[in-house]
Amino acid sequence: MTNIHPTAIIDPTAEIDDDVVIGPYTIVRGNTSIGAGTEIASHVVIDEHTSIGPDCRIFQYASVGAAPQDLKFKGEVTHLKVGRGTVIREFVTINRGTGVGGGITEVGAENFLMAYCHVAHDCKTGRRVILANNSTLAGHCELGDFSNIGGFTAIHQFVRVGDYAYIGGKSVVVKDIPPYVISAGDRATLHGLNKVGMRRSDFSEATITELKRTYRLLFRIGLTLNEGIERVRAEVNQIPEVVAFVDFIQNSSRGITR
Repeated sequence: MTNIHPTAIIDPTAEIDDDVVIGPYTIVRGNTSIGAGTEIASHVVIDEHTSIGPDCRIFQYASVGAAPQDLKFKGEVTHLKVGRGTVIREFVTINRGTGVGGGITEVGAENFLMAYCHVAHDCKTGRRVILANNSTLAGHCELGDFSNIGGFTAIHQFVRVGDYAYIGGKSVVVKDIPPYVISAGDRATLHGLNKVGMRRSDFSEATITELKRTYRLLFRIGLTLNEGIERVRAEVNQIPEVVAFVDFIQNSSRGITR
């Protein structure tokens, strides 16, 4: 307990590993757990039923695990889980889940949530997701692994964003964003593949070429999505990334950004 500032208020039911650092005036409420190596700055509130993984950094004035901003929430027990190595910067707000939405909000491992971001109830983010300053997720959003959300972007409730997708700043996203693409705008439209992001993640040129062929058939030659999917299955090598691209589109309930 020597790493906890004497002005911090810690509920006796909180489970805190010995080497956790907690700064002045921070509040940790009951039924919470904080993993080894995590550092929490001053004036942070960790609300009830929140689990924070090891090696996270939470900066001053963040609100982590507060009750959801949902009129359907009636005080039921719901949860927030924050994955290992995640960075939560100043004034970020992350809400717990709702009973009708599955009961849990999940922030994946090694996420980077920049200042003033909001993650609403029942959202789920994958591994190494980046939310730039002031980006906002409405309820029930899902962000894939390595997705990157530009600053001041607003994402509509229930929208899914695929793996390795990049959304430019100040965008408004109302439909699902497929994996591996660049999108931007109000309302967001597609602007090609995220080739820079894929190369930085060591995608082979052969894989990128197959994804380019897939993107062209789906979005560039005037076919319907069903027609494009048929052509992709007939003409493109069915590597895992191509299969994931098509599966994401077929499993969309909100519709696909074009």
